[in-house]
Amino acid sequence: MKKLLILLVSMIISGNIFSQDLPHYMTETEKEIYKNYISPGSNSDDINPPPTQVRTMAEWEQVQGIIVTWTQFTPIIRQIVDFAQEEGLVYIVCSDSNSVKSYLTSGNVPLVNLKFIITGYNSIWCRDYGPWAVYSGISDSLKLIDWTYNRPRPLDDEMSVAFANFINTPLYQTTTAPNKLIATGGNFMVDGNGTGFSSKLIVNENPTLSLSQIEGILNSYMGINRYVKMDVLPYDEIHHIDMHMKLLDEETILVGQYPNGVADGPQIEANIQYILNNYLTCYGRPYKIVRIPMPPNTSGQYPPASNYYTYTNSVFINKTIIVPVYGLSLDSTALRIYRENLPGYNVVSINASTMIASLGAIHCITKEIGVNEPIFFSHAKLLNTLNTTAPYEVKSYIKTSSGISSAKVYWRTDTTQSYNSVNMTQALDTFRANIPAQPLGTEIYYYISATSNSGKTNTKPITAPSGYIKFSIDNPTSVIENTITPEKFSLYQNFPNPFNPETIISYNVGSKSKINIRIFDINGKEIMEAINEIKNEGSYNFKFNGINLPSGIYFYSLSANGNLVDTKRMILLK
Repeated sequence: MKKLLILLVSMIISGNIFSQDLPHYMTETEKEIYKNYISPGSNSDDINPPPTQVRTMAEWEQVQGIIVTWTQFTPIIRQIVDFAQEEGLVYIVCSDSNSVKSYLTSGNVPLVNLKFIITGYNSIWCRDYGPWAVYSGISDSLKLIDWTYNRPRPLDDEMSVAFANFINTPLYQTTTAPNKLIATGGNFMVDGNGTGFSSKLIVNENPTLSLSQIEGILNSYMGINRYVKMDVLPYDEIHHIDMHMKLLDEETILVGQYPNGVADGPQIEANIQYILNNYLTCYGRPYKIVRIPMPPNTSGQYPPASNYYTYTNSVFINKTIIVPVYGLSLDSTALRIYRENLPGYNVVSINASTMIASLGAIHCITKEIGVNEPIFFSHAKLLNTLNTTAPYEVKSYIKTSSGISSAKVYWRTDTTQSYNSVNMTQALDTFRANIPAQPLGTEIYYYISATSNSGKTNTKPITAPSGYIKFSIDNPTSVIENTITPEKFSLYQNFPNPFNPETIISYNVGSKSKINIRIFDINGKEIMEAINEIKNEGSYNFKFNGINLPSGIYFYSLSANGNLVDTKRMILLK
């Protein structure tokens, strides 16, 4: 039986059972407390993994609603509630529902689709300490997973127990050895098909666990069978990946971009290149990388001289996505990028400038909870093709607990016209339908719709019919969008710098060219030609090893077709 315990230590730390407006990062006082801190989760009854294999839902799947904690930054939370209640339930963790209702009403927010959970809490950052929605098998019964929070905030750490009790859903916790895992929601993203992404913070904060043990816990509790771990960023203090990247779907990664060599730009580039070099999507194809700027402040400063402004810290709530903005000149650019890459979504924004100094934004203070009977789609979207004679097969794995009664493909070649429909044939849980062959140059827009035996209907993408998947009867090489496309030739500052003995050197190739990268000592003598080959347009990196070189200052240069592009300095310290 699940138990909600209000511990004496929590009252000593917080002064009461509610928030003290704690920042996203750990305060100096908390760092001292954390040295001898014992998390309250060790008193929980539900410490074993789910009895059957589970699947963790992706953020873009259908949700019953989101969780927010009503404490600091209430003007921002009120706007989130306003947008979210139009898409589903809003679970508001608070100390007094009447005061919350009054504040919402004063801002003309309707009091609909709201659920109030009166329980203790320490902070607003429910993304990190809130529960994860998983499903038995693929799409059977809903379950919740709770990690050990990496902050000495025991009331936050217990919130998942209160929430699970509130919605009467089983909760499984990674709070007791040998399955104790310390983790945070802002540092974890999933594709809904068993792939997880994190920074190596997950490794650093679990020093008693081996890498295989960490992966084993995530597999048994969350169904993660492939875990991508990236180096932490030097200037992002909390090391949460949602501050600089976001999965838009199973094959698309939205990535924050700094100017060349600025702030965390080199390490972000190295991490993304690491993904592209070592991993394919769940459908066996390269990831599509979409760039979005990491903006400076109004004085043109970037971290560490400025707040960590980010546009990737957004949240999906069914057909709406809420994006943080800051009253900066790049806000409109960021919203345009979201709308171009998420057709059919209601892309809305909230000014998060008052909270970004606490190292968090919209994603950090929300947590989505899946529906009780999802219809799960696994579909590799059709790509451009030169085929003008054979039909285009649309194939999807579709699964729900009550079974699928019917499935259709809707398609059209003109967004001003109505959709045509084709019934899908079923073999086990795989459904197929053909779109008729079209002439060269045609653009095809389509979506999939399925209805369960219980009468529920859902679509892929969730925004259909206004949203759709698009492909063209055109040269397949124009899907080159699945790689990073640089705007020009550029050479990045190596990272780390100084280094011993290895460092990463990254560079962009603006068009297919003969590329040379040479290494020089402080006197200008060439000591190595690291790269000498023809490269296609794209972004690249390589590992330079100075193990056989003495400590000192070195230079490296990039040339394209014999023309010098740039030269950078690096320091080897042994």
